[in-house]
Amino acid sequence: MKLKHSLVVPCYNEEGNVEKFFEAAKKAMLGYTDSYEIIFVNDGSRDKTPERLRKIFSENKDVKIKVISFSRNFGKEAAIYAGFTRAAGEYVTVIDADLQQDPVYAVQMGRILDGDPDCDMVAAYQRERKESKLLTFLKKSFYKTVNKVTEVDFISDASDFRTMRRSVVETVLALPEYHRFSKGIFSWVGYNTTAIPYDVKQRESGETKWSLAKLFRYALDGIIAYTDMPLKLPAYSGVFLIILSLLLFFGVLLADIIRPLFDASVGYLACLMLFGFGLTGIFLGILGFYTGKIHTQVKDRPIFIAKEILTYDEED
Repeated sequence: MKLKHSLVVPCYNEEGNVEKFFEAAKKAMLGYTDSYEIIFVNDGSRDKTPERLRKIFSENKDVKIKVISFSRNFGKEAAIYAGFTRAAGEYVTVIDADLQQDPVYAVQMGRILDGDPDCDMVAAYQRERKESKLLTFLKKSFYKTVNKVTEVDFISDASDFRTMRRSVVETVLALPEYHRFSKGIFSWVGYNTTAIPYDVKQRESGETKWSLAKLFRYALDGIIAYTDMPLKLPAYSGVFLIILSLLLFFGVLLADIIRPLFDASVGYLACLMLFGFGLTGIFLGILGFYTGKIHTQVKDRPIFIAKEILTYDEED
């Protein structure tokens, strides 16, 4: 069943937001199109989010709603993928449930696709970050770093909040990787992308699910997923250590000619060996990280497990 627009809404502990988001989405779509659906993906919430979503589904039969509830928390990336597998719209928008991303922008992005047949995807970036200076600095540093060391271009300050055509969604679904990094996938698949600014609103209720530690791991996953630069570091470092060892050798030799330093030379050698062992441990750890990703991928585990699915479409 083809529709004009699908909204994919990942939800994790959003009991205070999902009903408000639903009303905001209906209001935004009013006057734009009646051919739309809202796909809520409950990512193993531990609060009353599942009950709120069942209530929305049962009390709003006039709106096309789908609810996918995971058996546990699989993460936002899995939620996005699950939403894509059920989306029937010609346009698909990924949007958060906390109302920091206004559904009005989803309509704006849809109109851009309507007016420009050559545009395949519209990505929204924050006009002004309302975060701490430290977090803003770290995120900007991430985009600068990832654009230098990877072969794809990331739009600075752009999140997963974007609208794409059906062709883009089908291409994304064709990538079966378990460790997903949607920002990278959206960039890697190519397609013509337009970037627009949006104003971030305050959360309606609850707290952000992204701690500094989670953001760091997420950024690390993104870098490792789209570059093999860490695998090349041992070779570069090996050249550096060889040059350094030669310089130290000639330095110690020169000092020994001028003044015997047998005991000091043994100390230098011991320090150099310890330094080399430390580098070896770090690089083995990097290789182990990649090996761990491969180990998980070859298990061919599902990206998500849906415990319950509510849908308006009997053929879905």
